[in-house]
Amino acid sequence: MLKSKTFLKKTRAGGVMKIVREHYLRDDIGCGAPGCAACGGAHEGPVLEPQPLDPASSLCPQPHYLLPDTNVLLHQIDVLEDPAIRNVIVLQTVLQEVRNRSAPVYKRIRDLTSNQEKHFYTFTNEHHRETYIEQKQGENANDRNDRAIRVAAKWYNEHLKKMSAENELQVILITNDRKNKEKAIEEGIPAFTCEEYVKSLTANPELIDRLACLSEEGNEIESGKIIFSEHLPLSKLQQGIKSGTYLQGTFRASRENYLEATVWVHGDAEENKEIILQGLKNLNRAIHEDIVAVELLPKNQWVAPSSVVLQDEGQNEDDVEKEEETERILKTAVNEKMLKPTGRVVGIIKRNWRPYCGMLSKSDIKESRRHLFTPAEKRIPRIRIETRQASALEGRRIIVAIDGWPRNSRYPNGHFVKNLGEVGDKETETEVLLLEHDVPHQPFSQAVLSFLPKMPWSITEKDMKNREDLRHLCVCSVDPPGCTDIDDALHCRELENGNLEVGVHIADVSHFIRPGNALDQESARRGQPVYLVKKRIDMVPELLSSNLCSLRCNVDRLAFSCIWEMNHNAEILKTRFTKSAINSKASLTYAEAQMRIDSATMNDDITISLRGLNKLAKILKKRRIEKGALTLSSPEVRFHMDSETHDPIDLQTKELSGRETNSMVEEFMLLANISVAKKIHEEFSEHALLRKHPAPPPSNYEILVKAAKSKNLEVKTDTAKALADSLDQADSATFPYLNTLLRILATRCMMQAVYFCSGMDNDFHHYGLASPIYTHFTSPIRRYADIIVHRLLAVAIGADCTYPELTDKHKLADLCKNLNFRHKMAQYAQRASVAFHTQLFFKSKGIVSEEAYILFVKKNAIVVLIPKYGLEGTVFFEEKDKPKPRLIYDDEIPSLKIENTVFHIFDKVKVKIMLDSSNLQHQKIRMSLVEPQIPGISIPTNTSNMDISEPEKKKKKLEK
Repeated sequence: MLKSKTFLKKTRAGGVMKIVREHYLRDDIGCGAPGCAACGGAHEGPVLEPQPLDPASSLCPQPHYLLPDTNVLLHQIDVLEDPAIRNVIVLQTVLQEVRNRSAPVYKRIRDLTSNQEKHFYTFTNEHHRETYIEQKQGENANDRNDRAIRVAAKWYNEHLKKMSAENELQVILITNDRKNKEKAIEEGIPAFTCEEYVKSLTANPELIDRLACLSEEGNEIESGKIIFSEHLPLSKLQQGIKSGTYLQGTFRASRENYLEATVWVHGDAEENKEIILQGLKNLNRAIHEDIVAVELLPKNQWVAPSSVVLQDEGQNEDDVEKEEETERILKTAVNEKMLKPTGRVVGIIKRNWRPYCGMLSKSDIKESRRHLFTPAEKRIPRIRIETRQASALEGRRIIVAIDGWPRNSRYPNGHFVKNLGEVGDKETETEVLLLEHDVPHQPFSQAVLSFLPKMPWSITEKDMKNREDLRHLCVCSVDPPGCTDIDDALHCRELENGNLEVGVHIADVSHFIRPGNALDQESARRGQPVYLVKKRIDMVPELLSSNLCSLRCNVDRLAFSCIWEMNHNAEILKTRFTKSAINSKASLTYAEAQMRIDSATMNDDITISLRGLNKLAKILKKRRIEKGALTLSSPEVRFHMDSETHDPIDLQTKELSGRETNSMVEEFMLLANISVAKKIHEEFSEHALLRKHPAPPPSNYEILVKAAKSKNLEVKTDTAKALADSLDQADSATFPYLNTLLRILATRCMMQAVYFCSGMDNDFHHYGLASPIYTHFTSPIRRYADIIVHRLLAVAIGADCTYPELTDKHKLADLCKNLNFRHKMAQYAQRASVAFHTQLFFKSKGIVSEEAYILFVKKNAIVVLIPKYGLEGTVFFEEKDKPKPRLIYDDEIPSLKIENTVFHIFDKVKVKIMLDSSNLQHQKIRMSLVEPQIPGISIPTNTSNMDISEPEKKKKKLEK
């Protein structure tokens, strides 16, 4: 049956156009109940159970299916995901509304409907002849959809009665909309609110914890005192942003101070780019990463960023007066010249909440169901939840979701989602850090794996189309020991004309990952692998990363080759790019390659090729350094694990290999990346994916210049070349580690390198490499950016066809944004994993004293680096409940004077390292000063883990 609507539309040119919309209605759409004679098995995919044996409901004892409305799906998805809830009918009307309102919830619903064990059935009610309804005159879309849901629920109940006379099957409408529920009951449809239904499931009391608390009135704290001002409606905010009264930006809470935040204003305006917010009322219930509207305060109310560290430790949520007292402390320590634009949040444009990991702070009130949840991320406020299983959740890592934040509540309301496991457990803590850094880490789905090539795989005639056969070349790879994902190989040979041919061959991952399929989408979402201690989260399935795309020796592999003709002075005469087939003759480690180069007896093809490459690489490196490329440093940590318990038994700084072969591979990878960047930008000036490294603003270098000056060295920072030369000359015969420290400090001054789309930016320069243009081409197994670059290059040389997204600069810019975010999160996750394993190491090691160097001096602390462990930490000189020492901080040198001892950057000190487990959730490495000795500050080297203020007698006893 065909329904059609006709309406007239005025065109831009002023004409009138007739539009006809056709809507097909069918009789053959199945209801999803197996054994329904009327439908005759018309349904496909997962279906409902014939006799649902769900948990008994005291409200509806007979077998039943659930039919939720849109708001239940949107807000109570955590309840629906619980294994206890099965046999749910999801209407097309509801699914479409959810899709328009929340992409993450829509994805979770799709996952539920495809899970056979859950028995969620999607019913296409908008195309069923008996359940389709038209919008009445004067009826809004929301009311029409509510009526469509009721019509479908009523039809289901009548339809199921036809199955058999004694059939008691019912369909229950679950809605939190009071009017919708009343109308449903009037029409004879069994209907309950989500809370009523969940509370009726007496066998599953834990489900109540997962209910989102939406009725703000019922959950507000008893005092009812209004703490926050009202958020303005979106329409007013948009008007205000348009007129310039308000500014729109991203809310970024402070880790150090819960009463302070900054808003990064969107747009290109240079002034008021960053606005400071101070005090609870001005933060006005915004949460980290929300998009907010702010109003600038008058200049006489502007403040300076506070240097006070404040953690929210209040258990009493009504203690707002105390909070106001704390806010006054912030205001007093103000330096006039440091005043920054200051504002207050007037409304929320978009909430960016996610499920948060953390721990329960159990209420002191006995039998209380209300407790505060403390998130692991310090920038998120505590969340009030109701739970009946508080005792069982103590000392566990749990996940909680936020539901809302009423005006008269000190904290937001939320609900319990999941119990992850015990605090300190390796598996649990790894799961927490992956979730907290938003690292996609679920196993690859069947949909993704279905796009992998079938095994056994070999190169076919079709694969060789638009591809050169280079299997005869003497190609080899050089990698760290144990490397399974080999994505690059090299060759060098002399040509008849006396010049050299050099080739960089990169795994052709884009041959296996085709644009737009599930495998491509998942790789784009992940962006790169994440390397944790003893765990790797792959970007692509292992079949590709460690097998078909790994350029192992003595097997045929597909590659993308960049081939240069060079003279013996490493000057490029010709460059060409081609898709190829190669067969690597050797997979060498750096040490093996170095041994071949140095050997007096080996003169085989591989060795001759390596020597040629090494000679050219030295020339290329010298030339690059002359142009001003930087060699920086950052301490990296390596753990040695116990083979049985997998606990760290040793911890040391990774040796930065000085082998020529490391540098040799790096030089050719850089050259290939630069050559490809030039080629794709030539072909696609508007949508090449490039990588840039912005030059740091001069203010970033202040700390480096001052630190060098305190050691009588001069560091010039006008250009990258000047900086590189200064660092090379900054040597001290009496202090050999000084140069490494300077390079570590110089690294901290740098900006982050980022991916960008050439059509959206004019500054292409890569500061660290001193190159005018750069991209990533050489690691497609490890970086999704390289896959896009491969696709652009393939189109440029006519080896592959293009597709719409590849030439859409806005889509490419969005992709770059995600890749930059994933890269940053992968780095943070790696650091968090190292920090956790460092804590495990010191937990078993006990207290140790080690030599350290000062990296930064602060007003009340020094930040030190311990070279032996590659470990950084802070030594505080002001502690709670201890007499405060006399501190004099000089920002100009910079230096910190404690009593009569002065500390400068790079000074050598001795510190005691121990694990502080006083806060279970945020265990940390604590460092205390041992040398130089300052009375009342330094700790004698021979003290064990005891309070330093113990009497002398007791100390002697312990020393025995």
